[in-house]
Amino acid sequence: MKLTELLNRIPVLETHGNLALSEVEVSEIVFDSRKVVENSLYVAIKGTVSDGHSFISSAIEKGAKAIVCEYLPENLVENVTFIKVKDSSKTLGQLASNYYGNPSEKLELIGITGTNGKTSATTLLFDVFKNLGFKSALISTVEYRIADEIIPSTHTTPDILRLNQILAKAVENGCEYAFMEVSSIGIHQNRIEGLHFKIAGFTNLTHDHLDYHKTFDEYLKLKRRFFDELPENAVAITNMDDKNGTVMLQNTKAKKATYALKTLADFHGKILEADFNGMLLNFNGKEFWTTLTGKFNAYNLLLVFAVAKELGFHEEDILQAISKLQRVKGRFETIKSPSGIFFIVDYAHTPDALENVLDSINEIRTKNERLITVFGCGGDRDNAKRPEMGKIASRKSTLAIITSDNPRTENPNEIIKEIEAGVEPQNFSKYTSIPDRKEAIKMAIKFAEPKDIILVAGKGHENYQEINGVKHHFDDKEVITELLNLMGK
Repeated sequence: MKLTELLNRIPVLETHGNLALSEVEVSEIVFDSRKVVENSLYVAIKGTVSDGHSFISSAIEKGAKAIVCEYLPENLVENVTFIKVKDSSKTLGQLASNYYGNPSEKLELIGITGTNGKTSATTLLFDVFKNLGFKSALISTVEYRIADEIIPSTHTTPDILRLNQILAKAVENGCEYAFMEVSSIGIHQNRIEGLHFKIAGFTNLTHDHLDYHKTFDEYLKLKRRFFDELPENAVAITNMDDKNGTVMLQNTKAKKATYALKTLADFHGKILEADFNGMLLNFNGKEFWTTLTGKFNAYNLLLVFAVAKELGFHEEDILQAISKLQRVKGRFETIKSPSGIFFIVDYAHTPDALENVLDSINEIRTKNERLITVFGCGGDRDNAKRPEMGKIASRKSTLAIITSDNPRTENPNEIIKEIEAGVEPQNFSKYTSIPDRKEAIKMAIKFAEPKDIILVAGKGHENYQEINGVKHHFDDKEVITELLNLMGK
């Protein structure tokens, strides 16, 4: 693509080079100097660890013919075009969109942000629109999908080049809609820059990622930035039952819409009945049954309902499509053993998510059954949530078994000690610690009697355990099935 086409709608401060912009042909856009190929456009970005401007000469040696930068190098090499911009990171997003033909303008792009529920809401939207007869794309923590094609996921929000590549492929494959998770880290790193969102949805905001953002206020402001930057022709949908829900709408130019179970809202829902097989719900005065269960899923479905309604679909058609939904992988997935022990596998890895799942189970169970919770906390991540999760699990379970999640480079025993610090004295007899995750699940099965409930939380859809930088195969559901067979339960 010609450099002039790539720079369309991009504010350029100055250019240097002996070739006219229209004469420069760009083979590829790269922001990692190690990936430069002949005739690349290299974008020098200031990162948290290193500054891409330090690698401009290396990129030129490898064949870069154009450089986008925030400040010009001392030596301006002949036959290389330098483009100075205010913010290279933001410019990369606009370049990527131009390079791939601005695919987000050719789709109805819906972004969902919040601490919990992003994966469930986007996946449920993808499935609802499939039930409505439309081809869509999905960009989530679990996987990327283009209609029926599944692409393994690497990040909650992939880098902007990859993102535009996926969206362009979706357009090429006849998709009309795209549903994507928008993470706070993705917003901070400008991974959604240059994308045109039709709808932005907010789920909730609780304690998470403070290892990255440092303060809750910074985390909140980043989530709000997504809504602040929406155009007037977009729609911002927020959860009115979350104390930060209205904050998301404070500065947005987009049309505002709300959903809630507890308060007045444009889209209002009620849980009429709930058990482990599903829920009877009422959305805007219309009753329907779903196989999903738990209050958090009622919120997710209500957001799905609101998005589809804002996209112009009839309520009856939306609810019919919702009633056909299956549970999202690793989200409140259930297994029942031959002896009658009931297992729930869930990705809950934040205090709020764990509390939501435990509350949902406790609301449904008759209290004649015991609730055993197996959980841990990830290493090299926000450690302030560890004692909080220890307090919640021991308070809301008959027995909490603290174990390893993905310890990464941390000592699992040290992580467990930090979780244990949150257990209140009156609950000391209600918990134990077993660092080996498989042994912890085995202990839960040994302790359980028919009709007891075992929640295995924290990993959900993940099929690995990361220890000292190495990923070992570990799937909670597989381990449960294997142990049940071995133990004859």
